[in-house]
Amino acid sequence: MTELATSRVVIIGAGLGALYAAMRLAPRPVLVISPEKLGEGASSVWAQGGVAAAMAATDSFEAHARDTEIAGAGTVVPEIAQMVTSEAARHILRLTEIGTPFDRDASGGYVMSREAAHSAARVVRVKGDQAGREIMQSLIATVRATPSIQVLEGVMAVDLHQSGDHVTGVFLTRADQPSESVLLHAPAILMAGGGSGGLFAVTTNPARIRGQVIGMAARAGAVIADAEFVQFHPTAIAVGLDPAPLATEALRGEGAVLLNNMGQRFMLDEHPDAELAPRDIVARAVYREYQAGRQPVLDTRAVLGAEIHERFPSVARACLAAGIDPALTPIPVAPAAHYHMGGIWVDRLGRSSLKGLWACGEASSTGLHGANRLASNGLLEALVYGRICADDIGKEIALCDAPEVTLDFAAGGRQPCADTIAKLRQAMTDGVGVIRDKAGLEKTISVISEMSRNEENIVFQNMLATATLIACAAHQRRESRGGHFRSDYPQPDPAQAQRSLMLLAEAEALRDRVSASLAQPA
Repeated sequence: MTELATSRVVIIGAGLGALYAAMRLAPRPVLVISPEKLGEGASSVWAQGGVAAAMAATDSFEAHARDTEIAGAGTVVPEIAQMVTSEAARHILRLTEIGTPFDRDASGGYVMSREAAHSAARVVRVKGDQAGREIMQSLIATVRATPSIQVLEGVMAVDLHQSGDHVTGVFLTRADQPSESVLLHAPAILMAGGGSGGLFAVTTNPARIRGQVIGMAARAGAVIADAEFVQFHPTAIAVGLDPAPLATEALRGEGAVLLNNMGQRFMLDEHPDAELAPRDIVARAVYREYQAGRQPVLDTRAVLGAEIHERFPSVARACLAAGIDPALTPIPVAPAAHYHMGGIWVDRLGRSSLKGLWACGEASSTGLHGANRLASNGLLEALVYGRICADDIGKEIALCDAPEVTLDFAAGGRQPCADTIAKLRQAMTDGVGVIRDKAGLEKTISVISEMSRNEENIVFQNMLATATLIACAAHQRRESRGGHFRSDYPQPDPAQAQRSLMLLAEAEALRDRVSASLAQPA
């Protein structure tokens, strides 16, 4: 195995948080590890809604923080919500400075959308539904022009190297073909490689986002927080694609309604805010209609008509590719794994429980989202904690020159089995999906346990680690709260209104106990 050392800060991932942190660290030398070409394969690129920020004179960051806490269902850390929302406006201005073409009105003000559980229209958008792509293009251009930032594309992190409880390096392989790993020692590592949506059979996440980064940190002994809280977006476009295209929540903000195949607007009986209820409530309602065979649809015809093609081009393109004109026909929808509120536990400075390891973006769990992420707070958190992590790493790492890193991968290794990954994804959807119960959770835990025996592929080990944490944390939380709903414990329990913290070793012990119990004869 080849072993190298660099004095560059290594950033694992190439989404919004990763690139923002790399820019903030300049002129400190940085190495960004990107499995795909920049701008491809990152969840940030696919974000449609925008960035939540109290930009209007009639709004305030305090109101934004209050909405965040309400949506988070009792487990948001108030100080984190206040801090993150108070920074939002300045990051919008910074993105504007580097060329992000936010939608503006005739007087030059920012055009904002209202999304679910927000008390005001405060989601700053770009070209209707293209915020993620346009913000990322601005960041990519800036990163490409920054001499201190080196980007290695087509390279994937698969494991962490440690000396005691200190992370000192990362094992890297080719992303697109099997290869032997290269160990790269580095003074600091920032985990910014996305969430876990692809662990489920129906997801809006890019294909590679399957919990590997969280699993990698968990296998190294990092504390994982809130693993059970997975957000299912209620309106993925149900046309049989994997990943599923997304019908942004901004459509419902514009007045689009959810109907079943009998023409009934079923959200009116679910919540006073109907289609703009918190995402978990809408997702469960859509799921129940779908399970009952009453195919739910999102009807934009009355409020947008043909304007959808111009105002929401990403949605319109996805529909037209499937033979649906949303100006004439309602959009078939279904819930899909969308965002993981849980992840690598970090403190206020973005530090994990392991020395030398920071995390930001969806791979982290900061305490902002609680049990249910407020719409469009994901990109905001990535910006704020990208800044926070960069500033803290900058205090730890001296400014120095660093040559570019050159990697030479030897042939070898193997890719995880596609059929086995598909089996894991289906098990997660069946037992740890929108609605959970003890029997379903234990069946999925047993499937994960069976898969874990003698598994040697390190990429799949990372997926299994995250799946184990999600399923076991869901098994332990015997209540319903936010994105975690158990039909056998349908009410929230005030005694459990707190974040969950778990080590992989603890989750594996529970996994083995459950599996052994199920294996015993009745």
